[in-house]
Amino acid sequence: MNDADVSKQIQQMVAFIRQEAEEKANEISVSSEEEFNIEKMQIVDTEKKKIRQDYERKTKQVEVKKKIEYSMQLNASRIKFLQAQDDLVTGMKNAAAKELLNVSHNKKTYKKLIQSLIVQSLLRLSEPAVLLRCREVDLSLVESTLEDAKKEYASKAKVQAPRIDLDKTVYLPPPPNSSDPHRPSCCGGVVLASIDGKIVFENTLDARLDLTFRKKLPEIRKTLFKE
Repeated sequence: MNDADVSKQIQQMVAFIRQEAEEKANEISVSSEEEFNIEKMQIVDTEKKKIRQDYERKTKQVEVKKKIEYSMQLNASRIKFLQAQDDLVTGMKNAAAKELLNVSHNKKTYKKLIQSLIVQSLLRLSEPAVLLRCREVDLSLVESTLEDAKKEYASKAKVQAPRIDLDKTVYLPPPPNSSDPHRPSCCGGVVLASIDGKIVFENTLDARLDLTFRKKLPEIRKTLFKE
């Protein structure tokens, strides 16, 4: 084999090696590209998942916040509504209390009422002796009814007439005054107690209004608010 043949053979071997090298390099490049794309997709999928999770978390937070705000607004509205109802009911009671002042203005009617209140209180206490308190402005009127009240009680209870001690040192509060609406006041009536003070029956107009109002409150609310 001459030099030309050797050189040709070497060139063929070099070309073959180079081709194999290029094919191997191309194969490595393709493989690397595939691995890169796979890894890139995994990273992208991971980041997408994180973004979706973060979005879902923030969405839930927004929904929870909306629900809390709605609940707070709803509660505030309910409180305002209930307060408006209470204000209306309180206004009715205050109006009724003002009307009670007119009761004591008619002396004849008020005297009969005082006697009835005293008899009712005596029947409730069933004591042989009692202490009676009234407003100072009602003192003379109450004194004028005591004998008739004792006789009426004795007749109804079929017992001996009780002793009634009229307290002339401690009086019930005076009538309401618009110039000082926050001071203690009483629209009329009486308070009776056993002599030892262990049993007390408050039979003032104010107490009767409170009692009636408490009893009738469900009916009043049903009528006013259609509950």
